[in-house]
Amino acid sequence: MSDEYYRIRRLPPYVFAEVNAMKAKARAAGEDIIDLGMGNPDGMPPKHVIDKLAEVAHSPTAHRYSASMGIKGLRKAQADYYQRRFGVELDPDSEVCVTLGSKEGFANLAQAITAPGDVALTPNPSYPIHHFGFIIAGAAIRSIPAAPGPLFFEKLELAMRYTVPRPKVLVVGYPSNPTAYTADLDFYRKLVDFAKDAGLVIISDLAYAEIYFDGEPTPSMLQVEGAKDIVVEFTSMSKTYSMAGWRMGFAVGNEKMIGALKRVKSYLDYGAFTPIQAAAVAALNGPQDCVEENRQLYKKRRDVMVEAFGRAGWDIPPPPASMFAWAPIPQPFRHMGSMEFSKLALQEAHVAVAPGIGFGEEGEGFVRLAMVENEQRLRQAARGIKTMLDKYG
Repeated sequence: MSDEYYRIRRLPPYVFAEVNAMKAKARAAGEDIIDLGMGNPDGMPPKHVIDKLAEVAHSPTAHRYSASMGIKGLRKAQADYYQRRFGVELDPDSEVCVTLGSKEGFANLAQAITAPGDVALTPNPSYPIHHFGFIIAGAAIRSIPAAPGPLFFEKLELAMRYTVPRPKVLVVGYPSNPTAYTADLDFYRKLVDFAKDAGLVIISDLAYAEIYFDGEPTPSMLQVEGAKDIVVEFTSMSKTYSMAGWRMGFAVGNEKMIGALKRVKSYLDYGAFTPIQAAAVAALNGPQDCVEENRQLYKKRRDVMVEAFGRAGWDIPPPPASMFAWAPIPQPFRHMGSMEFSKLALQEAHVAVAPGIGFGEEGEGFVRLAMVENEQRLRQAARGIKTMLDKYG
């Protein structure tokens, strides 16, 4: 039997695996590693959310199969959130689908709406599932810039003009992972107009909607009039409510694409554990103090990271949103590339970071730092970085 599987051949080894293996080995040897590599929140959901999980878990009927599209109460809670936060009306039955985190939903939507040989336009650098969701589905990808602005539309127009076959799907995500780029409603209006003229559908990744710092609240693309004609948007409860391990996400928007996603999911899963969904309803419908608290927590960590690493000799641009800083590799180390620099930082500074190349070739020359350690640990990381810079710089 051949050991070459079609889809596996299209998936390179996960770039972060080597750094993760080094991190595990160092910890097994007793080293104290400060992990800024993975965007894994260190907080807990609010008490009333955990209490609801426990309460529903005690019901004898809670342990049956759930619904792959999500229980109705949760779909309604998400529709209410969009109305409250963005002024966007959604039909909970036809325009909302609960997903097992936005990552699963994204991959399944790619399966639902593309065929082998189709072309999707994806930002570079970007979160890996934006590319590989389509690659797993058998489609091809063409890169466009991650940063919003005039160059974005210039490259987008060139991609539409010269790509054969003509692209069918456009992916964007703001606030961006890993770059923390943000977009405003004017950009979204231009994008929706362009996509309608070009015959594109848009997938918008809004997972970091509630983690913004210095400007206006993050908008939704669905606030643009007529956007629901062509847009599906993904959100997640992972960072907003510190529920990463719960795997709760949502796809909302265009009825036809949401219907296709629901049909694919109906063959693949029975939905999340019902008590988790009930607890997610409690999070969305209950007090929202934790959302502001998490926003302020990440803002404080951002400020400490930028200040402490700057004093250590590594200037990090302060991100306007998200839980990540997108940092150029310090000048004396740029010749190494992001993978080797990440290994060196782990070995010499005991700090784990994510190599930029893991987010696409345009990420080379950068690393991503996640703000998932407390302020004391961030300052400790900065001291380790200073020792490394002094030694090699």
